[in-house]
Amino acid sequence: MIESDRLALLKGEAEIEIVNTPSASGKGQEIVRCTNCRVALWSHYPSAGRLISFVRVGTLDEPSSLPPDIHIFTSTKLKWVVFPPDVPVVETYYEREEIWSKESLARRAALQPAVERYQEELAKRGLSQS
Repeated sequence: MIESDRLALLKGEAEIEIVNTPSASGKGQEIVRCTNCRVALWSHYPSAGRLISFVRVGTLDEPSSLPPDIHIFTSTKLKWVVFPPDVPVVETYYEREEIWSKESLARRAALQPAVERYQEELAKRGLSQS
């Protein structure tokens, strides 16, 4: 997860398309895909819209440099999937204050006013997504 204004395509001449996709929450998500190879690059979720991007780690040049801090929504995992013992595992979601670093929490706090303005604008249009 990263602030969208810090995200850039660095390789290739990829054009992107945004695919609106249903989700278990009923709020859906936007999946940003490369129009050439169809790979999902990142997603945007309704609570923050396009302010925050959830990047697919496998699309990075060095994905092994960003191991997961936590495994979430594991209640539907296949039985043969095994998680490393040193990384927290939760069946649904988690309290970010218990997992995120101080730096990550500070970055989220800095972005929060923009997220709130976004949510207020949606509410004015009758499209609340929080």
